[in-house]
Amino acid sequence: MLDDADRDLMRAIARYIDHANELAGSEQQAVLTPLGERVRDHLGVDPRSVPVVTEELPDHRLVDADVALAELAGDDPDALLGIAGDDSRFHSSVSEFLANPSTRWAVGPVSYSDRATGPDDTRRVVSFGLRLLTFDGERIAVVQRSAKPEYGRGSATIEVLGADQDVVAAFLRRFRALMIERSVLRGQVLSFVPSEYGADAGATFLRRPDVTADDVVLADGVLDEVVDHVVGIGEQREALLAAGQHLKRGVLLYGPPGTGKTLTIRHLLARTEGVTAVLLTGSSIAAIGAAAEIARTFQPSLVVMEDIDLVAMERHSSPQPLLFEVLDALDGLDGDADVAFVMTTNRVSVLERALADRPGRVDLAVEIPLPDLPERTRLFRRYAGSLPYSDDALAVAAERAAGTTGSFAKELMRRSVLAAALRGAEPDDTDLLSALDSLLTERSALTRKLLGTRSDDDTDEPNEDEDEDEDEITFSGSYIAPVQPIALRTDQPAGGVDLVLRDPEDEDDQPGS
Repeated sequence: MLDDADRDLMRAIARYIDHANELAGSEQQAVLTPLGERVRDHLGVDPRSVPVVTEELPDHRLVDADVALAELAGDDPDALLGIAGDDSRFHSSVSEFLANPSTRWAVGPVSYSDRATGPDDTRRVVSFGLRLLTFDGERIAVVQRSAKPEYGRGSATIEVLGADQDVVAAFLRRFRALMIERSVLRGQVLSFVPSEYGADAGATFLRRPDVTADDVVLADGVLDEVVDHVVGIGEQREALLAAGQHLKRGVLLYGPPGTGKTLTIRHLLARTEGVTAVLLTGSSIAAIGAAAEIARTFQPSLVVMEDIDLVAMERHSSPQPLLFEVLDALDGLDGDADVAFVMTTNRVSVLERALADRPGRVDLAVEIPLPDLPERTRLFRRYAGSLPYSDDALAVAAERAAGTTGSFAKELMRRSVLAAALRGAEPDDTDLLSALDSLLTERSALTRKLLGTRSDDDTDEPNEDEDEDEDEITFSGSYIAPVQPIALRTDQPAGGVDLVLRDPEDEDDQPGS
């Protein structure tokens, strides 16, 4: 039986244990890591007493962030530190780096990665590091991190600590301004490729094409109309704004595959040197939000969406929400934004119904039809090049090849040269006309369709009576499954990537593609 003295002793022991635990917990929480001590010495205050302000960035803007922070840091070699540790550092918070009872985070080597700054250039950027800066006379600490989707970090981040929050806010304003002023994206041709981890698409750099007006074979006046609207408005922006006219414009190029829509876009890109261009095709159209943000930030700009009907249709051609996201992106820009949206489609009837519900987004629709005889003759002569075919033979071939595109003309020339080579002679008119006869036979009907040839029975409209497979892929030449553009991701070294648009039309049908 315990007496009062025993009970008092036990209560005293319990109080002592509780107090010891409190002291131990307090001591654990109070321990700064070696990295935290370094930050404390720089800031002049306990880093746990100041808030961490986080700025999230798309990973394709990490290069811009690195350029801006390097300029703000100056030439101080001691301004950049690394963070030593295992892979847990990739998902640890700044607070854990500074004070942690279990992991003694220490200063270590800086982590770098090579990022593209253009089709042929790269920059070594900080992918994980700590910058100790001075801004407006106040000390600032900045943790710079790239995205790590494999560790659940989908965006690049800039995490800023400073004793004076007004200075931190001013620092971030200057940082954002420098990211725009020094951006490596401005004036480039860009595309987007989805991440292998399912994160946001990453920007890529493409070479600007070199396609002249002579390379684009369209009916008289068609190319001029498109160029005047896309390029001319940008060139005359001051006169238009002075007259109270808007600059934002939407252009729709429509027509069957193989008629020159993609080549027209390549010519527009060639004509707009220094204009920021974003190309979206196939699944990358889902990145329209990021593309519109780039277009808004780096005006003058051009956004191209190829085969827009692919996001405008489900089975039986009902509109998809992604199309309306595209249209909302057009709405999200002010009228005086010097941004051109150019869309292409092989199935205008599908897109027309969706656009009719949201009028005013497209202010110029231009049909790019199958080439008539004058255009076919020009195509045949261009693809013949220096081959010794007479003008009469080329004219006859063009007249007989009604309903064909440039891809047919290109294949015709190859077959004629091959036939001559097989018989050990130089090609002549006989080889040209014999190859034409072969391509126009009944057994070559499917080949002609695959080369973009159209007959009167072909249609752009889906057949609702067909089964699902037939509804999605046919051999009518009106739909071919999309192919991603060959491009260079910004998180890989540059390797010289040519501009290759997804081309269901086989835009080799025209010279210069």
